[in-house]
Amino acid sequence: MPLSIVYRNIKIDVGYRMDMVVEGCIVIENKAIEAVQPVHKAQIITYLKVSRYQLGFLINWNVPLIKDGIHRLINKNMNKS
Repeated sequence: MPLSIVYRNIKIDVGYRMDMVVEGCIVIENKAIEAVQPVHKAQIITYLKVSRYQLGFLINWNVPLIKDGIHRLINKNMNKS
């Protein structure tokens, strides 16, 4: 799902590409990697901040039990006024 961004008053139509957005409010980022690294969590946190969505899931499909591959992330900036 393309995500446009504005940088110094210049609009970039496809600044980021999110894997999925569910019901227009939840970002899903799919991975099939050996282990989730901090950079992967930073990626989805960036998507949440730019899109202004509050909830995201990072799902690593390369695990024996899928429940062990699901990471829930929240855009903490949404709670600030």
